[in-house]
Amino acid sequence: MPSIHSLLTQLKRTHPTLTFEPSDSFRWSPSTQTLYFDESAPDGAAFLLHELGHALLNHQEYHRDIDLIKIERDAWSYASNTLSVQFNVPINDELIQANLDTYRDWLHTRSTCPKCHTTGLQTAPQSYQCVGCGHEWKVNEARNCQLRRYGLAN
Repeated sequence: MPSIHSLLTQLKRTHPTLTFEPSDSFRWSPSTQTLYFDESAPDGAAFLLHELGHALLNHQEYHRDIDLIKIERDAWSYASNTLSVQFNVPINDELIQANLDTYRDWLHTRSTCPKCHTTGLQTAPQSYQCVGCGHEWKVNEARNCQLRRYGLAN
């Protein structure tokens, strides 16, 4: 796999409208058109192409938690099927599935009723209701921190 530095040189040349900034994590900021990357991360080139996938697919915000899974899957698909070929960076499917599993686990945890442990439905941003017992709860953003669920009176 090519180094992240040689890939960055190519990406800056082929995508001059995007900004690339070193960071302690990989992420895409649509508001600033910036790809943040961790220079020391294992598989950094694959993650950089994944974030570029978000940029090229014009991923902005998501409104339902399930939508986040879809845009993550789409960015990985674009990175592995298109960008990896274009930039000669093989992307291991196990890496993709392991990364997607973190989002699947995140969604499962958010949607599990803290009262009866049945899967609930999202009713509004950061709000869920249990299909089993009717309990309602709110969740924090929790993409980069510990998930918290707060029960609502019912």
